[in-house]
Amino acid sequence: MKRKILVLVLLISMFICGCGNRSTKSSEYETKGESTDEEVFLVSFESVTTEGEDFSTEEFKNSKLTMINVWATYCSPCLNEMPDLGEIASNYDEKDFQVIGIVSDVSVNSSNDDVEYAKKLINETKANYTHLLLSESIYSNLVAGVDAVPTTFFVNEDGELLRYVVGANSKAGWEGIIEGLFEEMK
Repeated sequence: MKRKILVLVLLISMFICGCGNRSTKSSEYETKGESTDEEVFLVSFESVTTEGEDFSTEEFKNSKLTMINVWATYCSPCLNEMPDLGEIASNYDEKDFQVIGIVSDVSVNSSNDDVEYAKKLINETKANYTHLLLSESIYSNLVAGVDAVPTTFFVNEDGELLRYVVGANSKAGWEGIIEGLFEEMK
């Protein structure tokens, strides 16, 4: 019951805020950990994929850079950018870069119909990368601070938050951010 209430609160807040669909310029990004004066935020959670497999942030160690895209089944800007994210994911070696989607309105306790609907959208948008169901630890450790979807986080192999972006972006825009982060990580 507690988890259902948690998901309901999240959904209500997302509906009130609406989907994020604003342009993203470099001045809107917040970078963490570049200075010794700044606190480094570590991203850590566990969940289940839409395919029912266990997932933990230990998976970040498999790639130098991970893009975590928080999306919702009702969000047009989210769904519109997912084909580009699928292409981007396939353009990189998994040892260098991976994309992970978090379905913010379908939880680990959601009905099978809700999970199947999310999987249908993933298939239709050709977003061929790992997608996670909302769990209590994802909510409390990452998504609770999300005001709009899509929101995208970039973390390194240690789970350190490097940057986040609120709103959808173009394929070229995402590629520019990814390449910029690779340069910063050298």
